[in-house]
Amino acid sequence: MSGHSKWKTIKHQKGAADAKRGAIFTKLSKAIIIAVKQGGGITDPASNFRLRLAIDSAKASNMPKDTIDRAIEKGTGREEGELQEVVYEGFAPNGINVIVEAATDNPTRTGQEVRNVFTKAGGSFGQPGSSSYLFKKMGSITVKKNGKLFDDIFSTAVESGAEDITDNGEEVIIYTSTSDLSKVRDELSSKGFEITDAKFTLKPITKILVEDKEKYDKVVDFLSSLEELDDVQEVYSNLAT
Repeated sequence: MSGHSKWKTIKHQKGAADAKRGAIFTKLSKAIIIAVKQGGGITDPASNFRLRLAIDSAKASNMPKDTIDRAIEKGTGREEGELQEVVYEGFAPNGINVIVEAATDNPTRTGQEVRNVFTKAGGSFGQPGSSSYLFKKMGSITVKKNGKLFDDIFSTAVESGAEDITDNGEEVIIYTSTSDLSKVRDELSSKGFEITDAKFTLKPITKILVEDKEKYDKVVDFLSSLEELDDVQEVYSNLAT
């Protein structure tokens, strides 16, 4: 019985891992499709930087090449119920500002799902612009230290045109203007730094500190619930972590 029980546990764990992997691939595929559509149907990553970033993220998550290719092809189509980008703004518990970016073929359904998460957590939906003015659109590059000193990464990033740099333990987060993301990314790569992520992001202008652990955990759980929704691509907040 113990062997049978162990096998059931292994199957359950594998099933959960496969489901999580599938959900990640779905989000990455949507990002590729949207990148092609927003790029005017351009499927060459060299000429569509957003697509290049989406493909790089997919490869970093070990998405198979044929899955990437299918997503690119789907992005060139004009299908009924095709994907579109939608953005929601609102307020988490304790006055934290939140922006949710989603890719969906049914904005009404997605909007209701997002609203339900806000309502259940005691947050509230906001009007367009109610939170976005507190964020700045920037490029974000994550670099693994790999034994390198923060000062070395800092110096190279600044020389390349970085606007802000954060030491994040084993990694360094480098922020750039949206127009300089490609240049700074390529410069860091050419200097031998390992880049694990590069994307456009919304960086909070100021952050809100929630000192009470129970209240902090409640906000984190709320943000995680949003991220777990199938259509949600990115969740931004000004919670200080």
